[in-house]
Amino acid sequence: MNNPLKLEFTGERFTPECVREIAYEHWHRYAWAATVVDGKQVLDAACGEGYGSYLLSARAAQVIGVDLSDNAIEHASHRYGSDSLKFQQADVTELPLEDHSVDVVVSFETLEHLHAQDDMLREFRRVLRPDGCLLISSPDRKTYSDDTGYENPYHVRELYRDEFEALLSRHFPAYSLFGQKLMFVSAVWLLEQGGQTIFHTDSTHDKSGIVEDTPHPTQPPVYFLAVAGSTTESLPEICPISLYGDRKESVYEHYNDEIRKHIRAGQLLAERDAEIAELKARLEQFG
Repeated sequence: MNNPLKLEFTGERFTPECVREIAYEHWHRYAWAATVVDGKQVLDAACGEGYGSYLLSARAAQVIGVDLSDNAIEHASHRYGSDSLKFQQADVTELPLEDHSVDVVVSFETLEHLHAQDDMLREFRRVLRPDGCLLISSPDRKTYSDDTGYENPYHVRELYRDEFEALLSRHFPAYSLFGQKLMFVSAVWLLEQGGQTIFHTDSTHDKSGIVEDTPHPTQPPVYFLAVAGSTTESLPEICPISLYGDRKESVYEHYNDEIRKHIRAGQLLAERDAEIAELKARLEQFG
């Protein structure tokens, strides 16, 4: 029997039952957005399963999640709906909201799923208050698709960085651009608040000892995240570097588990080779 609190994962939209890498990417975006929604009226546009709207609602005054899918909205309403969190079926290019009615619009993993991208941003600008802001993501077509040869069947129009920035600037005079990429790193942090961030990158990895120190990662991002508004003053202050992890350290746990399997497989192969060598030696004795 299907669990009514679980939306089937088809690959089109994320569900919170997904684990490890994909979970890190999706949860991190909403955790990042949650830092600027305290006490605000928030729209989560293309909310999907509703997990992100629910996360935002813990800090926002009111959240409305909209999605084109009736099934997703029905599920989200049943699983997450509350007095401060409502869901409604709607097209992001024709939002059922009054002009200047929300403080923050959040829209992650939406842009690449539709052709009418200008219409969507035009709607976001319409419903935002003059001092409101948009938080939006977009996969970088170069690193997400071109460099990997991967074609996501649910993406209809991916953008390169210059195309994404041109789209933003047509509707929002001010914006800041962030990059997102899942990386395997060693973290060192001050156990008291404060301090400067330095990112150390082994630029050659050839044992030359060359390490580059920068205030941010130098690897190309897989996703762009933007904070956009009508003026520079409307852009919220966001920490320049945000890290995300789960208490179980599931990605690292899975990595260690795979390493253990690899080591055990190597041991089994060595045992097999030794057994074959012994059998061959016995055969030669009787040959």
